[in-house]
Amino acid sequence: MDVLSKQSPPKTIIQAVALLGAMAWGALPVAAQVASPSVSQPGQQAATPPESVRQFTDLLSKPEVQTWIRGQVTSPVSAAPPPVAQASDKVSFAETTMRLRNHAAGLLAGTQAFPSEAVRGAALLERDVEANGGTRPIFLVIAFVAAGLATQWLFWWITAGWRTWMARASFSTVRERIVAVVARSIWAAGYVLSFGFGSIGFFLLFQWPPIIREVVVGYLFAVVVFRLASAVFDVLLAPHRLVQNQFRVVPVSDQAARFWAKRLSYAAGWYAFGWVTIRLLGTLGFSVPSQQLVAYALGLILLAIGIEAVWRRPVADDPVEQPRHIGLRARHWLWTAYFVGIWLLWVIGAVKLFWIAVVCAALPGAVALTKASVNNLLRSSEHVEDGHKRGTVVSVVVERGIRAALIVGAILLLAEVLEIQLTEMTMQDSPVVRLVRGALSAGVILLVVDLAWNVVKVLIDRRLSDTEAALEFGSERERRRTRLRTLLPILRNFVMILFAAVAIMMALSALGVEIGPLIAGAGVVGVAIGFGAQTVVKDIISGMFYLLDDAFRVGEYIQSGSYKGTVESFSLRSVKLRHQRGAVYIVPFSELGAVQNMSRDWAIEKMTITVAYDADIEKARKIIKKIGLELFEDPEFKPTTIEPLKMQGIDSLGDSGLLLRMKVMTLPGQQFTLKRRALRMIHQAFNENGIKIAVPTVQVSGGKDEGVAAAAQQALAAHNAAIAAGTQ
Repeated sequence: MDVLSKQSPPKTIIQAVALLGAMAWGALPVAAQVASPSVSQPGQQAATPPESVRQFTDLLSKPEVQTWIRGQVTSPVSAAPPPVAQASDKVSFAETTMRLRNHAAGLLAGTQAFPSEAVRGAALLERDVEANGGTRPIFLVIAFVAAGLATQWLFWWITAGWRTWMARASFSTVRERIVAVVARSIWAAGYVLSFGFGSIGFFLLFQWPPIIREVVVGYLFAVVVFRLASAVFDVLLAPHRLVQNQFRVVPVSDQAARFWAKRLSYAAGWYAFGWVTIRLLGTLGFSVPSQQLVAYALGLILLAIGIEAVWRRPVADDPVEQPRHIGLRARHWLWTAYFVGIWLLWVIGAVKLFWIAVVCAALPGAVALTKASVNNLLRSSEHVEDGHKRGTVVSVVVERGIRAALIVGAILLLAEVLEIQLTEMTMQDSPVVRLVRGALSAGVILLVVDLAWNVVKVLIDRRLSDTEAALEFGSERERRRTRLRTLLPILRNFVMILFAAVAIMMALSALGVEIGPLIAGAGVVGVAIGFGAQTVVKDIISGMFYLLDDAFRVGEYIQSGSYKGTVESFSLRSVKLRHQRGAVYIVPFSELGAVQNMSRDWAIEKMTITVAYDADIEKARKIIKKIGLELFEDPEFKPTTIEPLKMQGIDSLGDSGLLLRMKVMTLPGQQFTLKRRALRMIHQAFNENGIKIAVPTVQVSGGKDEGVAAAAQQALAAHNAAIAAGTQ
């Protein structure tokens, strides 16, 4: 398993299960409420009305009731009761309690009415079954599922060449991986569509009773959804990669891929089955509470699937993926409590809390899973020197774009659930509502700025990584490379500060803060800071002109006053110099002054040697010239030597001998090695050819007058006596 598999722990897939389960649980009651029990179907016009409807019509037909209604209509307007004051928009705890109580009472009434509604629905279904010749819908579903499987097998047989090509596809480059995944997705879509055409399409060719048609088409649709989910998870997780050559988009282990592909497919299939069942109950005349009871019961199966997936999921052996502060068993219990909690929120009708809990748990996992999948699919095969994989602009745009879409989708979902209009701002809104709307809008703005910044950052970083390649020393490309390494980090910091400032201002504007006075105040503060920090401003401006003048670059050796060393890096106000002895100077730009750059174009090194007065100068010249030519042709020095070593002649007549001056031209920084080699060769050659190196000597001579020596000794003794007397 590659390194990326360690970046997507299975807990992110658990959060995806939470999202899928939440969508299923949240959609079942919606289907139960939307499906009307009085949907009229052809052939149902003569159906017996419910008992409550008959009682209502009988009550309206009584004379005393009609007389009272006419009296209410003809009563004067003045007799009308005074208008009731509008209720407050705030929901009290009592109203919430009564709503929950009414919801529970409705479920209880649905439990009591469910048997009679089931008998009535069975009678309606039985009537259509008799009209169809006694064929049960279950047999029709099985028969047309078999027809779909036959069509699917035909598609499998026709696309044998396609499958062979996919099995032999290569995944070494980004293009090959994308082509393989797209081809696999198209084939999977055709595979599922063939089943749908062979089952649903073939069924709709015939005339069927309305209820039979709804039942069979609904459950065939559920089977199609189950097979479509299996195909999608097969493309993303490739659970059978060991059997067939496939690329796994989601970087997980083989065991985890098989486990999650099966559970997620089952969850999607059960959700489709429950959704179809709730709609069919509405068609058969079941009341909304009865439909909700069935939806909650079906939701228990989804709850069981989620809990079973949590406790039996494969756990990686890598300790990095397991937080030490929370044990594995504790995490299992936390996830179990979470699934039970959101199921209970759904049952009691706390829709807002339900969706808030779902988004808070599922969004981080979806973002992490998307990032790992995009990086795995669009990873580059090139590596930098430290072993990390280079990011591409496409991968950043796709990953950040999907992440932004997920977060924006979550924001829109929460805004819809919390009944917050993001595009409207009215004075009737409470401060809390305006603050929430502004926070959501600011989140969208920050996501857009984050996407733009990451694209620019990747472009700059890739350009910087390209400058790390070794080039010919002193060439034009090498000089351009060092200049880019100098300017790009400063540009990156400047763009980061610019994007941060723009994002903060736009976010504050979205929150309702007037940024006009803020900008004006910031300008005044900036002027005040400029006067108070003139040195800092001077440093920044001086640094800008140094860079514009291309005075020095990263890697060059410079000297300015008492500061000298190799340029290591820059900031907005200073340069870091590394001395040859290891010390680091951090010098503000305003203190540099005139800069001596010792790393540009070429360098001349001059050397002097003192020989004895009786040495053969012409012979010494020839020896030095020969050594210069040998060094010039030496493979070690030839690439860095511009002009060979040569003697310029006698520089001066010294006290101990003749001073011979020599010079050599090399690339900057390369003259020291050549100088040491040249001096060693010259010393050896002079010794072999009898040319003596001058050695300083001192000649001492004395006179014959003993009185002078005695006077000197007496003077010395007097001096020592004076020193002894002074110390006492």
